[in-house]
Amino acid sequence: MAPKWGQNIKNLLVKTMDLPQDVMMDLPRITLIGQLHIYIENHRGLLTFTDTEVRLMLKKGQLLIKGNEFVIKTILPEEIMLQGRIDQVYFIKE
Repeated sequence: MAPKWGQNIKNLLVKTMDLPQDVMMDLPRITLIGQLHIYIENHRGLLTFTDTEVRLMLKKGQLLIKGNEFVIKTILPEEIMLQGRIDQVYFIKE
């Protein structure tokens, strides 16, 4: 675990250099298009996939997506696009 001052340095760099927070702080970027598509970048892997639930590993915790009729449209090492009816998106801290 990085010391707390390391996080402060990252925050300072993001603010002064105008860098995207998701890149510098290793956060997921989630793009939701209505209830039909969700695009997640910067995840750490697919843990669970059913037609009603998708669970992704994040650097800190997990992302749980619930809905119906899920289909994986695109999957890459750190990116995934789902299609279906998206009802809920949860962040789960471990």
